[in-house]
This record gives sequence, structure tokens and C-alpha cells, in this order.
Amino acid sequence: MKYLILLLSCFTLSVSAQNFQVGDTVPNIVMNNLDGQEIKLSSLRGKVVLVDFWAAWCKPCREENRELVKVYSDYKDKTFKNGEGFTVFSVSLDKKETAWKKAINTDKLIWDYHVSDLKGWNNDAAKLYKIKSIPQSYLIDGEGRIIHVNPRGETLEKTLKKFSKKSFGFWD
Repeated sequence: MKYLILLLSCFTLSVSAQNFQVGDTVPNIVMNNLDGQEIKLSSLRGKVVLVDFWAAWCKPCREENRELVKVYSDYKDKTFKNGEGFTVFSVSLDKKETAWKKAINTDKLIWDYHVSDLKGWNNDAAKLYKIKSIPQSYLIDGEGRIIHVNPRGETLEKTLKKFSKKSFGFWD
């Protein structure tokens, strides 16, 4: 009986702590960018978007940025089954604006959507998305539905390729 109660309580904890799943519509994120302008995730509807939670102090995040820059460059102008173009919506869990800006420049994060409230782990979007570790990301389609949870490197590229529209032109 003790074993059953322990098993049920572990299952309950893991279910209640789960983040969003494939097929879920993500909640909107409204936060300021580097210039202090308010940016809404919902303003990117119609595009395929990687919602990426990261920080300048996070070594695995910074390593992932190299691959992310390459994938962004390769797919930003592609047409997808449910979205026109690909972009990244980077949510920083930094507390220091200078470190955040320096990491964006150093890592050459060339997309336009970098946001943070500079609250670190108390970041409003991180709380909304129940982020417990970083890097963490959600690939969403043009309607804001999750098509992949936490795609990294080659997996991100394969997923984008899978959802891209195939062209059948002479030169393809």
C-alpha cells in the first residue's frame, strides 16, 4: 500500500509540473526588448517561431546559440505548412542588461526578437511557461501551436525541414 501511495504521489507531482505539450497553444509573452519597446510573441503569428529561454551566464545556452544562428540563417525566409518564415523569440533570464547585450553581440544573435524583464529566474515569462532549467524552447507554428518541445541542433533543423513546404521548381 505504501508503494502504491508513493507511486501515485510521484505521478501526480510529475503531471502537475509538466510544461506545455505538442499541440498546445502557447500563452502570449509581452516583454520589453533591448530598446525598452514592448514586444508581443503574438505579433509573430503567421511565422514559425522558436521561443527560446536562455541566459548569458548559461554555458549550454551559449553553445546552443552557435547552431541556432546557423539554423536561423538557413530557414528565416522559408515557407512552412503553417507559417511564412522562421524566427526566434529569445527570452533572457539575465539580471544584468550589460551581460545580456554583450552575449547577443558576441554570439551574433541576429534575429530581432530579444526580450527580458531582467528578473533572472523570476522572469514573468519563465514563470508563465514553468521554466525550471535552461536552455528550454518551444517551436510553434503560425497559429501559435507547439510543434516540438525543446528541439536542439540537428533536431531543430530536421523539424523545420519536415514542416517546410517543398518546392517543385526546375532548379530544386
